[in-house]
Amino acid sequence: MSFESLGLALPLLKAIADAGYTTPTPIQAQAIPAVMQGGDLLAGAQTGTGKTAGFTLPMLHRLSIGEPVLNKRGKPAIRALVLTPTRELAAQVEESVKTYGKYLPLKSMVMFGGVGMQPQINRLRDGVDILVATPGRLLDHAQQGTLDLSQVQMLVLDEADRMLDMGFVHDIKKVLAMLPAKKQSLLFSATFSDDIKNLADRLLNAPALIEVARRNQTNESIAQKVHPVGRERKKELLAHLIKTGNWQQVLVFTRMKHGANRLTDYLNDQGISAMAIHGNKSQGARTKALAEFKTGDLQVLVATDIAARGIDIDQLPHVVNFELPNVSEDYVHRIGRTGRAGALGEAVSLVCVDENGFLREIEKLIKREIPKEIVPGFAPDPSERAEPIVLGRMILNPNGSRSTSGGGGGGRGGRPGGGGGGGGGGGGRSSAPRGAGGHAPHGSRDGGAPRQAAPQGQRPGGGGGGGRPAGGGGGGRGGNPGTRSSPPKR
Repeated sequence: MSFESLGLALPLLKAIADAGYTTPTPIQAQAIPAVMQGGDLLAGAQTGTGKTAGFTLPMLHRLSIGEPVLNKRGKPAIRALVLTPTRELAAQVEESVKTYGKYLPLKSMVMFGGVGMQPQINRLRDGVDILVATPGRLLDHAQQGTLDLSQVQMLVLDEADRMLDMGFVHDIKKVLAMLPAKKQSLLFSATFSDDIKNLADRLLNAPALIEVARRNQTNESIAQKVHPVGRERKKELLAHLIKTGNWQQVLVFTRMKHGANRLTDYLNDQGISAMAIHGNKSQGARTKALAEFKTGDLQVLVATDIAARGIDIDQLPHVVNFELPNVSEDYVHRIGRTGRAGALGEAVSLVCVDENGFLREIEKLIKREIPKEIVPGFAPDPSERAEPIVLGRMILNPNGSRSTSGGGGGGRGGRPGGGGGGGGGGGGRSSAPRGAGGHAPHGSRDGGAPRQAAPQGQRPGGGGGGGRPAGGGGGGRGGNPGTRSSPPKR
């Protein structure tokens, strides 16, 4: 099958040819005709298979053959809205729109937080046909009356599963309330969870269903491997692998922002160029780090899961899980940054005894055992015992239970559940749901990571009374299109 056989407009075919692609991927071959027919669509495919081009190409086709719509100022009105969970993904999608729409008289813009609103307001005043946005900044503009969504004809929810994971469901509902009832709605997701299907039931009208791979399947072109190692030797092992393997482009994932910063400092001290990308970084710093990594000027990019869906790099050879994610589905999204568009890739996980439970859950999810290989000189100490993992205010215990950090005094800040100064505080409440702590709470905007407590979940507090068993004392506050010839860039 070729792109010509899909019935796309000639300007789109010319742009695809310019990019060097000839053959659509399976998700594109199925999604493009379905979207062009005008019906709603629920589409799922493992990451790296070309979902973005699967909706940008037919979206551009439909808008190009439709009648132009003007707003009250006589400028192009927003006819297509794409919502994404992160800033990086929003920028990537709009880049795809520009790449394939370069021969069409359509205007597009990207909108996300972390940058000033006025330039975005100015762009909106000039008229926009296609708007790619994160939910939080979109609602900011809506509240200020700077954008009009009443003419939207097409809505795309991209990486919808991640938006739900990050707590955007309420923001999505608010956006939906501002859109016309009659529109074409497309929901694209890397995974099909029950929550996604529930959202689809509310949003979509008799949708076509496309699922080109079984749920949570990892790409077969990715070689997966686990290196067991002691928790204190992970940094040393990572530097060893990069140097001995002569790895020149490595994407490394950590769970927490402060961990990404510390690892970046260590790698730079070892003569390995590294930068971190996470929610606390300014948008300028995030854009600079990603740009230098894509061009190969930066050897290592250290990222939290906030960036897992927004990094699309051709031929990225190595992904490293410096720390396993506590949400198993995130493993699929992380390693999906390599092995894209049919290329081979390697995903390496450095696993200490604290993370064995996470590893078992991941293997259960992907329905396969990941090969284990001890690197000579880095064998873990068999006497090392599992310790709780602290994620902000969340404590993940070796037995698999979750608990929240206690407040109050007592205890040094370095102990889970311990407070700041002051009288004896208690431990954490055993309450939080499984999987909490890895994602932003409701209200977190624009793909930025949630506000995190100090690494131990506590702020130094004043003296408090004796802690209750379940809580803290009264002291401190808990502080491809196809193949190359392959798919266009996603």
